[in-house]
Amino acid sequence: MAEMNFGGVTENVVTREEFSLERAREVLSSETIAVIGYGVQGPGQSLNLKDNGFNVIVGQRKGGKTWDKAVADGWVSGETLFDIEEACSKATIIQYLLSDAAQIEVWPRIQKYLTPGKALYFSHGFGVTYKERTNIIPPADVDVILVAPKGSGTSLRRMFLQGRGLNSSFAIYQDATGKAWDRVVALGIGVGSGYLFETTFKKEVYSDLTGERGTLMGAIQGLLLAQYEVLRENGHTPSEAFNETVEELTQSLMPLFAENGMDWMYANCSTTAQRGALDWMTPFHDATKPVFEKLYKEVACGNEAQRSIDTNSKPDYREKLEAELKELRESEMWRAGAVVRKLRPENN
Repeated sequence: MAEMNFGGVTENVVTREEFSLERAREVLSSETIAVIGYGVQGPGQSLNLKDNGFNVIVGQRKGGKTWDKAVADGWVSGETLFDIEEACSKATIIQYLLSDAAQIEVWPRIQKYLTPGKALYFSHGFGVTYKERTNIIPPADVDVILVAPKGSGTSLRRMFLQGRGLNSSFAIYQDATGKAWDRVVALGIGVGSGYLFETTFKKEVYSDLTGERGTLMGAIQGLLLAQYEVLRENGHTPSEAFNETVEELTQSLMPLFAENGMDWMYANCSTTAQRGALDWMTPFHDATKPVFEKLYKEVACGNEAQRSIDTNSKPDYREKLEAELKELRESEMWRAGAVVRKLRPENN
């Protein structure tokens, strides 16, 4: 690993330059990797591993939409695509990429395949960190490792096809074989990570749940909607409100932000915009930090995990989720967004 300085704090990271794809292939040359689950992370990770030259198979419930999706993606039933238990029996590394709720449900079926020397791989620390609530307790004689891409499986795959990498965290919960570090880093390189930064299962799930409910998804929707509503309530049209709230952010400013940081984005805006941003960032910080503090405490004490487990395990979960997403999709702000996206030059 290499030491890198992040704003005055030194961290251990692994890059593709120091741990090459060729080295990763060598480390895993005798391994069979079974990707269990073909929902959010499964497709991107399994396809990237396959394209990178690893011995990978997919385990999925037969007869469902995700089984059909796996077939459409080129996985062959009986050759590289199996039901979950058969895939686990063939694997030396089991990538457990089902949803958190499904991991709890399926866990009793895969335990018997966790024989000594195998590796159990996660992309989320949820199941193991909250083991008292999930009952996911790995046996002591297997490696338990984690690679968590910092984005969706769709983004991981798209960036891979563009020749880019999505940064990932990695962690070792249990090193039973003495090979856990090599295994986890090789897998991180294999799935298409940009660079790998070290964490723990607990820190991964705490930061992940906070981020998803915060700036990545929950908070950003709340902030956007609040500004959109204020503009509409003061007589601005849906088009103007959406462009000033969302379109300019995602299409103009965020690419600058991503390229060289917030200061560079500020420097490429008008002096009026700079002054206003600098003046108003403190009130927004002061207003929202207590919410983030409350959120983190709810994650750390397990309340947020329990809410997720309770909700996602209900038989009508999917129907209720779709109803909530439909309400979001059909809100005025996002109906305006659908029209604005169609009017982008590349779509005409």
